[in-house]
Amino acid sequence: MSALPTHRIGRRLAPGAPFFVILNTGAGADDARESMAAVTGVLGAAARPFDVLPVTEPQSLPAVAAQAVALARAQGGAVIAAGGDGTINTVAQLVLPTGLPLGILPQGTFNYVARAHGIPTDLADALRALLGAHLEEVAVGQVNERIFLVNASIGLYPQLIEDREAFTRRFGRSRAAALWAALNSVLREHRQSELVVELQETQRVLRTTTLMVVNNALQLRRLGLAEADALERGHLAAVVVRPVGTLAMFGLLLRGAAGQLGNALAVDSFAFSRLTVQPWRSRRRFGASHAVKVAIDGEVVQLTPPLRFARASRPLNLLVPDAADAVPAA
Repeated sequence: MSALPTHRIGRRLAPGAPFFVILNTGAGADDARESMAAVTGVLGAAARPFDVLPVTEPQSLPAVAAQAVALARAQGGAVIAAGGDGTINTVAQLVLPTGLPLGILPQGTFNYVARAHGIPTDLADALRALLGAHLEEVAVGQVNERIFLVNASIGLYPQLIEDREAFTRRFGRSRAAALWAALNSVLREHRQSELVVELQETQRVLRTTTLMVVNNALQLRRLGLAEADALERGHLAAVVVRPVGTLAMFGLLLRGAAGQLGNALAVDSFAFSRLTVQPWRSRRRFGASHAVKVAIDGEVVQLTPPLRFARASRPLNLLVPDAADAVPAA
Protein backbone atom coordinates (compact mmCIF):
# COMPACT_ATOMS: atom_id res chain seq x y z
CA MET A 1 0.00 0.00 0.00
CA SER A 2 1.61 3.26 -1.07
CA ALA A 3 1.94 6.06 1.46
CA LEU A 4 -0.15 9.20 1.25
CA PRO A 5 1.80 12.36 0.40
CA THR A 6 2.87 13.64 3.80
CA HIS A 7 0.98 16.38 5.62
CA ARG A 8 3.38 18.35 7.81
CA ILE A 9 2.20 18.14 11.38
CA GLY A 10 1.38 21.58 12.77
CA ARG A 11 0.41 22.84 9.31
CA ARG A 12 -3.13 23.17 8.04
CA LEU A 13 -4.75 21.20 5.28
CA ALA A 14 -4.85 22.80 1.87
CA PRO A 15 -8.07 24.87 1.47
CA GLY A 16 -9.26 22.54 -1.28
CA ALA A 17 -8.54 19.29 0.58
CA PRO A 18 -11.87 17.43 0.68
CA PHE A 19 -13.54 16.10 3.82
CA PHE A 20 -15.00 12.59 3.72
CA VAL A 21 -17.55 12.59 6.54
CA ILE A 22 -18.62 9.27 8.06
CA LEU A 23 -22.07 10.02 9.46
CA ASN A 24 -24.53 7.80 11.31
CA THR A 25 -27.88 8.15 9.57
CA GLY A 26 -29.58 5.21 11.29
CA ALA A 27 -30.01 6.68 14.79
CA GLY A 28 -33.34 8.36 14.01
CA ALA A 29 -34.86 10.31 11.15
CA ASP A 30 -34.91 13.68 12.93
CA ASP A 31 -31.36 13.36 14.27
CA ALA A 32 -30.08 12.22 10.88
CA ARG A 33 -31.72 15.16 9.10
CA GLU A 34 -30.31 17.63 11.64
CA SER A 35 -26.83 16.17 11.36
CA MET A 36 -26.92 16.19 7.56
CA ALA A 37 -28.20 19.77 7.55
CA ALA A 38 -25.37 20.88 9.84
CA VAL A 39 -22.71 19.18 7.70
CA THR A 40 -24.01 20.49 4.40
CA GLY A 41 -24.72 23.95 5.82
CA VAL A 42 -21.37 24.59 7.49
CA LEU A 43 -19.12 22.94 4.91
CA GLY A 44 -21.15 24.27 1.99
CA ALA A 45 -20.99 27.84 3.33
CA ALA A 46 -17.23 27.51 3.67
CA ALA A 47 -16.91 26.14 0.11
CA ARG A 48 -15.06 23.11 1.50
CA PRO A 49 -15.31 20.10 -0.83
CA PHE A 50 -16.92 17.23 1.04
CA ASP A 51 -18.72 13.95 0.66
CA VAL A 52 -20.99 12.35 3.27
CA LEU A 53 -20.71 8.58 3.63
CA PRO A 54 -23.78 7.37 5.54
CA VAL A 55 -23.70 4.58 8.12
CA THR A 56 -27.19 3.12 8.20
CA GLU A 57 -26.38 0.10 10.42
CA PRO A 58 -23.65 -0.26 13.06
CA GLN A 59 -22.21 -3.35 11.38
CA SER A 60 -21.59 -1.39 8.18
CA LEU A 61 -19.23 1.10 9.89
CA PRO A 62 -15.94 -0.71 9.06
CA ALA A 63 -16.84 -0.96 5.37
CA VAL A 64 -17.90 2.69 5.20
CA ALA A 65 -14.73 3.75 7.03
CA ALA A 66 -12.62 1.75 4.56
CA GLN A 67 -14.39 3.52 1.70
CA ALA A 68 -13.71 6.93 3.27
CA VAL A 69 -10.02 6.04 3.72
CA ALA A 70 -9.72 4.96 0.08
CA LEU A 71 -11.32 8.19 -1.16
CA ALA A 72 -9.19 10.38 1.09
CA ARG A 73 -6.01 8.61 -0.04
CA ALA A 74 -6.93 9.02 -3.70
CA GLN A 75 -7.89 12.70 -3.40
CA GLY A 76 -5.50 13.96 -0.71
CA GLY A 77 -8.30 14.62 1.78
CA ALA A 78 -9.17 13.99 5.39
CA VAL A 79 -11.39 11.38 7.01
CA ILE A 80 -13.96 12.89 9.39
CA ALA A 81 -15.67 10.55 11.87
CA ALA A 82 -18.92 11.56 13.56
CA GLY A 83 -19.74 9.49 16.63
CA GLY A 84 -18.65 8.43 20.10
CA ASP A 85 -15.33 7.03 21.24
CA GLY A 86 -16.15 3.54 19.91
CA THR A 87 -16.93 4.89 16.43
CA ILE A 88 -13.79 7.04 16.48
CA ASN A 89 -11.75 3.97 17.41
CA THR A 90 -13.11 1.90 14.50
CA VAL A 91 -12.29 4.66 12.03
CA ALA A 92 -8.88 5.40 13.59
CA GLN A 93 -7.94 1.71 13.31
CA LEU A 94 -8.15 2.07 9.52
CA VAL A 95 -6.76 5.61 9.29
CA LEU A 96 -3.66 5.09 11.44
CA PRO A 97 -1.58 2.96 9.01
CA THR A 98 -2.15 5.44 6.16
CA GLY A 99 -0.99 8.63 7.89
CA LEU A 100 -4.19 10.35 6.74
CA PRO A 101 -5.58 13.29 8.73
CA LEU A 102 -8.50 12.36 11.00
CA GLY A 103 -11.15 14.79 12.17
CA ILE A 104 -13.69 14.18 14.93
CA LEU A 105 -17.32 15.26 15.26
CA PRO A 106 -18.27 14.04 18.76
CA GLN A 107 -21.72 12.50 19.11
CA GLY A 108 -21.25 10.02 21.95
CA THR A 109 -21.98 9.87 25.68
CA PHE A 110 -18.55 10.71 27.12
CA ASN A 111 -16.51 11.88 24.09
CA TYR A 112 -13.18 11.59 25.93
CA VAL A 113 -11.11 11.81 22.74
CA ALA A 114 -12.80 14.98 21.53
CA ARG A 115 -12.87 16.67 24.93
CA ALA A 116 -9.20 15.95 25.57
CA HIS A 117 -8.33 17.93 22.44
CA GLY A 118 -10.75 20.83 22.86
CA ILE A 119 -13.13 19.73 20.11
CA PRO A 120 -16.62 21.23 20.66
CA THR A 121 -19.43 18.77 21.32
CA ASP A 122 -21.93 20.85 19.32
CA LEU A 123 -21.91 19.50 15.78
CA ALA A 124 -21.95 22.84 13.96
CA ASP A 125 -19.24 24.27 16.24
CA ALA A 126 -17.11 21.16 15.74
CA LEU A 127 -17.44 21.49 11.97
CA ARG A 128 -16.40 25.15 12.07
CA ALA A 129 -13.45 24.24 14.31
CA LEU A 130 -12.35 21.58 11.79
CA LEU A 131 -12.23 24.16 9.00
CA GLY A 132 -9.46 26.05 10.77
CA ALA A 133 -7.85 23.11 12.56
CA HIS A 134 -4.18 22.15 12.48
CA LEU A 135 -2.61 18.70 12.56
CA GLU A 136 -1.13 17.25 15.73
CA GLU A 137 0.52 13.90 16.32
CA VAL A 138 -1.54 12.06 18.95
CA ALA A 139 -0.17 8.92 20.59
CA VAL A 140 -2.48 5.91 20.78
CA GLY A 141 -2.32 2.73 22.81
CA GLN A 142 -2.25 -0.75 21.37
CA VAL A 143 -3.21 -4.17 22.72
CA ASN A 144 -2.17 -6.96 20.37
CA GLU A 145 -3.47 -5.90 16.95
CA ARG A 146 -6.04 -3.38 18.22
CA ILE A 147 -5.44 0.29 19.01
CA PHE A 148 -7.19 2.29 21.70
CA LEU A 149 -7.46 6.03 22.12
CA VAL A 150 -9.06 6.11 25.58
CA ASN A 151 -8.72 2.76 27.38
CA ALA A 152 -8.68 -1.01 27.13
CA SER A 153 -9.71 -3.30 29.99
CA ILE A 154 -10.51 -6.83 31.06
CA GLY A 155 -12.61 -8.19 33.92
CA LEU A 156 -15.74 -6.47 35.19
CA TYR A 157 -15.52 -3.46 32.88
CA PRO A 158 -16.35 -5.32 29.64
CA GLN A 159 -19.48 -6.65 31.38
CA LEU A 160 -20.34 -3.11 32.41
CA ILE A 161 -20.03 -2.01 28.78
CA GLU A 162 -22.35 -4.79 27.61
CA ASP A 163 -24.87 -3.84 30.31
CA ARG A 164 -24.62 -0.19 29.28
CA GLU A 165 -25.40 -1.04 25.66
CA ALA A 166 -28.42 -3.07 26.76
CA PHE A 167 -29.67 -0.12 28.82
CA THR A 168 -28.98 2.25 25.92
CA ARG A 169 -31.18 0.19 23.61
CA ARG A 170 -34.00 0.41 26.16
CA PHE A 171 -33.65 3.92 27.55
CA GLY A 172 -31.54 5.87 25.05
CA ARG A 173 -27.95 7.09 25.19
CA SER A 174 -27.28 9.34 28.18
CA ARG A 175 -24.94 9.59 31.14
CA ALA A 176 -27.84 8.76 33.47
CA ALA A 177 -28.46 5.50 31.59
CA ALA A 178 -24.72 4.74 31.68
CA LEU A 179 -24.60 5.30 35.46
CA TRP A 180 -27.68 3.13 36.04
CA ALA A 181 -26.13 0.36 33.95
CA ALA A 182 -22.93 0.60 36.02
CA LEU A 183 -24.93 0.30 39.24
CA ASN A 184 -26.73 -2.73 37.88
CA SER A 185 -23.40 -4.35 36.97
CA VAL A 186 -21.70 -3.88 40.33
CA LEU A 187 -24.75 -4.96 42.33
CA ARG A 188 -24.68 -8.35 40.62
CA GLU A 189 -22.20 -11.03 41.56
CA HIS A 190 -18.87 -10.33 39.89
CA ARG A 191 -15.97 -12.70 39.42
CA GLN A 192 -12.37 -11.99 40.24
CA SER A 193 -9.56 -12.71 37.82
CA GLU A 194 -6.09 -14.08 38.43
CA LEU A 195 -3.69 -12.54 35.95
CA VAL A 196 -0.01 -13.15 35.36
CA VAL A 197 1.42 -9.69 34.72
CA GLU A 198 4.88 -9.10 33.26
CA LEU A 199 6.28 -5.63 33.86
CA GLN A 200 9.94 -4.68 33.33
CA GLU A 201 10.91 -8.36 33.03
CA THR A 202 9.30 -9.16 36.38
CA GLN A 203 6.26 -11.43 36.68
CA ARG A 204 3.65 -11.43 39.39
CA VAL A 205 0.12 -12.74 39.87
CA LEU A 206 -2.64 -10.19 40.40
CA ARG A 207 -6.06 -10.93 41.82
CA THR A 208 -8.41 -8.32 40.44
CA THR A 209 -11.95 -7.63 39.31
CA THR A 210 -10.80 -5.18 36.63
CA LEU A 211 -7.55 -4.21 34.96
CA MET A 212 -7.80 -1.08 32.83
CA VAL A 213 -5.06 0.45 30.70
CA VAL A 214 -5.64 4.15 30.00
CA ASN A 215 -4.29 6.36 27.20
CA ASN A 216 -6.38 9.46 27.97
CA ALA A 217 -5.08 12.00 30.49
CA LEU A 218 -8.51 13.61 30.83
CA GLN A 219 -10.08 10.36 31.99
CA LEU A 220 -7.28 9.80 34.50
CA ARG A 221 -7.73 13.30 35.92
CA ARG A 222 -11.49 12.88 36.15
CA LEU A 223 -10.94 9.68 38.13
CA GLY A 224 -8.45 11.43 40.41
CA LEU A 225 -5.44 9.31 39.41
CA ALA A 226 -1.91 10.71 39.52
CA GLU A 227 -0.63 9.01 36.36
CA ALA A 228 -2.13 11.60 33.99
CA ASP A 229 1.18 13.44 33.65
CA ALA A 230 3.01 10.20 32.80
CA LEU A 231 1.10 9.99 29.51
CA GLU A 232 2.89 13.14 28.37
CA ARG A 233 6.19 11.29 28.84
CA GLY A 234 5.21 8.47 26.47
CA HIS A 235 3.73 6.03 28.97
CA LEU A 236 0.40 4.31 29.46
CA ALA A 237 -1.34 3.97 32.83
CA ALA A 238 -2.68 0.77 34.39
CA VAL A 239 -5.50 0.81 36.95
CA VAL A 240 -6.03 -2.37 38.99
CA VAL A 241 -9.13 -2.87 41.16
CA ARG A 242 -8.54 -5.48 43.85
CA PRO A 243 -11.37 -7.90 44.76
CA VAL A 244 -13.88 -6.29 47.13
CA GLY A 245 -17.46 -6.91 48.20
CA THR A 246 -20.52 -5.47 46.53
CA LEU A 247 -20.88 -2.56 48.94
CA ALA A 248 -17.22 -1.64 48.57
CA MET A 249 -17.51 -1.87 44.78
CA PHE A 250 -20.46 0.52 44.92
CA GLY A 251 -18.27 2.87 46.95
CA LEU A 252 -15.54 2.69 44.32
CA LEU A 253 -18.06 3.62 41.65
CA LEU A 254 -19.06 6.70 43.65
CA ARG A 255 -15.42 7.60 44.25
CA GLY A 256 -14.72 7.38 40.53
CA ALA A 257 -17.68 9.63 39.75
CA ALA A 258 -16.39 12.14 42.32
CA GLY A 259 -12.83 12.08 40.97
CA GLN A 260 -11.40 10.43 44.11
CA LEU A 261 -10.49 6.96 42.90
CA GLY A 262 -6.81 7.59 43.57
CA ASN A 263 -7.51 7.67 47.33
CA ALA A 264 -9.19 4.25 47.38
CA LEU A 265 -7.25 1.51 49.17
CA ALA A 266 -8.62 -1.12 46.77
CA VAL A 267 -7.21 0.62 43.69
CA ASP A 268 -3.61 0.46 42.48
CA SER A 269 -2.32 2.46 39.52
CA PHE A 270 1.04 2.74 37.81
CA ALA A 271 2.62 4.02 34.61
CA PHE A 272 4.46 1.75 32.19
CA SER A 273 5.89 1.47 28.69
CA ARG A 274 5.10 -2.20 28.03
CA LEU A 275 2.87 -4.61 29.91
CA THR A 276 2.00 -8.25 29.19
CA VAL A 277 -1.08 -9.82 30.76
CA GLN A 278 -1.90 -13.53 30.74
CA PRO A 279 -4.92 -15.13 32.48
CA TRP A 280 -3.79 -17.69 35.04
CA ARG A 281 -4.03 -21.18 33.53
CA SER A 282 -6.05 -22.63 36.40
CA ARG A 283 -8.86 -20.09 36.13
CA ARG A 284 -12.21 -21.74 35.64
CA ARG A 285 -13.71 -19.15 33.33
CA PHE A 286 -11.18 -19.45 30.53
CA GLY A 287 -7.70 -20.81 30.01
CA ALA A 288 -4.65 -19.07 28.65
CA SER A 289 -5.29 -20.20 25.08
CA HIS A 290 -8.90 -19.00 24.90
CA ALA A 291 -10.03 -15.57 23.75
CA VAL A 292 -11.01 -13.11 26.46
CA LYS A 293 -13.37 -10.15 26.43
CA VAL A 294 -11.57 -6.82 26.17
CA ALA A 295 -13.40 -3.50 26.31
CA ILE A 296 -11.70 -1.10 23.88
CA ASP A 297 -12.93 2.50 23.84
CA GLY A 298 -16.40 1.37 24.88
CA GLU A 299 -16.69 -1.58 22.49
CA VAL A 300 -16.23 -5.22 23.57
CA VAL A 301 -14.03 -7.46 21.41
CA GLN A 302 -12.46 -10.89 21.80
CA LEU A 303 -8.65 -11.11 21.89
CA THR A 304 -6.39 -14.10 22.38
CA PRO A 305 -3.89 -13.78 25.25
CA PRO A 306 -1.22 -12.96 26.10
CA LEU A 307 -2.39 -9.36 25.91
CA ARG A 308 0.52 -7.03 25.13
CA PHE A 309 -0.08 -3.37 25.96
CA ALA A 310 2.13 -0.59 24.61
CA ARG A 311 2.05 2.65 22.69
CA ALA A 312 1.46 2.15 18.96
CA SER A 313 4.57 2.55 16.81
CA ARG A 314 3.14 5.53 14.95
CA PRO A 315 0.88 8.41 16.07
CA LEU A 316 -2.51 9.44 14.77
CA ASN A 317 -2.59 12.66 12.72
CA LEU A 318 -5.51 14.42 14.38
CA LEU A 319 -7.15 17.64 13.27
CA VAL A 320 -7.16 19.78 16.42
CA PRO A 321 -8.89 23.18 16.82
CA ASP A 322 -6.82 26.31 17.19
CA ALA A 323 -6.94 27.91 20.63
CA ALA A 324 -9.69 30.35 19.60
CA ASP A 325 -11.99 27.50 18.56
CA ALA A 326 -11.06 24.98 21.27
CA VAL A 327 -13.28 24.16 24.22
CA PRO A 328 -11.50 23.70 27.60
CA ALA A 329 -11.44 20.03 28.65
CA ALA A 330 -13.96 19.34 31.40
